[in-house]
Amino acid sequence: MNRSHGPAFRAAQLDLAKCPACRGRAVIKGVFHELACVQCNASGWVTAETGETLPLEVLVTQLSIRLQAAEQQIERLKRHVPMLGPAAQYNQNNRRGAGGTNFTGD
Repeated sequence: MNRSHGPAFRAAQLDLAKCPACRGRAVIKGVFHELACVQCNASGWVTAETGETLPLEVLVTQLSIRLQAAEQQIERLKRHVPMLGPAAQYNQNNRRGAGGTNFTGD
């Protein structure tokens, strides 16, 4: 076990699971309308190990870490996906226009 003094330098990503009460929807069905789930602080997430509610400060941090990771993954996928079909042909220079410029036929 490592000894450390003070807070960690980086926030660690915790394992989260969908709330069993609301099944990750953050609301539960009331008699007439939907109510905020009290078991997960209306977030839809609980700790995976114990199933306990996360404190709001920790919950906000964990959701932000997950959002940033998802945005980075989306950007990586956008960069590595080659265009196929008509979109690729439309964006590439086909040198069929005046002076060897791109002609799209629009």
